[in-house]
Amino acid sequence: MLKQFSAFVWRRQQRRWLYGLLSVVTALSLWLGTPQPSQAISWIELLLRGVQIYQISNLSPRQEVQLGKQINQQLIESGRVELVSDRQINEYINQIGQRLAQYSDRPELPYTFQVVKDDSINAFATMGGFVYIHTGLIKAADNEAELASVVAHEIAHISRRHSVEQLRQRALAEGVLSAAGLEQSRAVQIGVELAYSRPNSRQDELEADQSGLEMLRQAGYAPSATIAFLEKLQRQGGSPPAFLSTHPATSDRIRALEREIDPAMANQGEGLNNQAYQAKIRSLL
Repeated sequence: MLKQFSAFVWRRQQRRWLYGLLSVVTALSLWLGTPQPSQAISWIELLLRGVQIYQISNLSPRQEVQLGKQINQQLIESGRVELVSDRQINEYINQIGQRLAQYSDRPELPYTFQVVKDDSINAFATMGGFVYIHTGLIKAADNEAELASVVAHEIAHISRRHSVEQLRQRALAEGVLSAAGLEQSRAVQIGVELAYSRPNSRQDELEADQSGLEMLRQAGYAPSATIAFLEKLQRQGGSPPAFLSTHPATSDRIRALEREIDPAMANQGEGLNNQAYQAKIRSLL
């Protein structure tokens, strides 16, 4: 009797499991058979291929850092950037960057500051905390506060997730963002392209200016350096520096910053000693 009862229970459990499986398969078949917006490839196929997918709209900080590391690796391995090996310069730039980053909107990110061997006046950043400063920009600055104002601006792009939004917009424009998300290899490729093209919108730039200025002040640097550096670059003859050529209306940015700085407090803070700065970057001169 007990054996018959056990067999009955087992058959009943089997039927329940089978009905449940059939329901799942039916639901999947209906979903996969329905056209999905921007679905270049189904998530089930990507799963079967073992491809890592990023949900860009819900990218976690850990995923952002992971993606940033891969973009950084590609930039270096492809020869797009050549990093400076000078230990003193690297430590100096990292010291400035870490001092500023603790006052950013996302101080918990593991920020990485790297010096690029390039005489063009440029700086850029990519997601996950990676900031790149060209040697040409370091030499163009008169003092530490001016350099710090640029570093703060780039940190602000990261802390406001501008690179992540650019990645999403580019993937949508290219039609490679599916309902499942964005394939890892393509995400890295787009990230590398964006790192140098810097397609920041006017709103992004103004936002990074405001956030960067606040960072600069909280870190104890003189806020006047932000405007001083922009004005100096704007006055340069010939082709505009790369740092400005990819940014909108420098004069508008300067006016917006001037509204945020009290003239009486503009020079209060550190980093305005030109001679001390020249001594710090002597190996580049």
